[in-house]
Amino acid sequence: MSPASNKLDGLRVVLVAARNPLNIGAAARAMSNFGFHHLRVVNPYDAAFREARSAVGASELLANAEEYKTVAEAVADCTVVVGTTAVRHRELQHPLRRLEYGARLIRKHQASSRVALLFGSEKFGLSNAALSHCHWLIRIPTCEENISMNLGQAVAICLYELVRDAKAVQTAEKVKSATAEELERITTTLLEAMRASGYLDRRPIADVEERMRRLVRRLNLPARDAVVWLGILRQILWKLRSGKIPKTEDPRSLRS
Repeated sequence: MSPASNKLDGLRVVLVAARNPLNIGAAARAMSNFGFHHLRVVNPYDAAFREARSAVGASELLANAEEYKTVAEAVADCTVVVGTTAVRHRELQHPLRRLEYGARLIRKHQASSRVALLFGSEKFGLSNAALSHCHWLIRIPTCEENISMNLGQAVAICLYELVRDAKAVQTAEKVKSATAEELERITTTLLEAMRASGYLDRRPIADVEERMRRLVRRLNLPARDAVVWLGILRQILWKLRSGKIPKTEDPRSLRS
């Protein structure tokens, strides 16, 4: 593998609930065009997507695509998860970055760790549940009259931006970031502690899981700190379940 290929090897392109096998094939072709090799699919609409004729020159890449049932499983080994969105009239709960700036950040991280770039279904895009796994979002600046793009084209544009200026690849950070799997453990334990403390009995929150997942990701925890936070939360949870800490009487409201 060439040095240039090594710099691209950290990216995982993740297609979530893609409906058209031809679009999955087109995405694989775009990946092959620009030197990316790791395709992951979450609940593809058609089981025969690996035979898509649109994957010209990328049949091996498509054949080796990894298939997952959930977004959490698809991004578990990644330290940065980036979502794509057309925005429309959605109220986003994440930082939204221009494509060129987002590409620079992705290049910086993928040099030393795995980055997941998520694309949603052709009809609905990424769901709020899928977006909650993301650290931040990027948007291709399309015109308002026709804001939505074909999935294969969107993948191609994003990947082109990632390789457009090879000199823009920055030196990898020395501090290793926490993986999505580690952040999900923290999120799960935090939710368990909230329930055990009675917080959610006094202050029910309909989308608490998504809110807490976004909150944890906004912390941008290094891997070493993630271990500490998980240990703290587990100890708190153990104390709560053993009855040694009284349940909270006056929980403060949450803000996403």
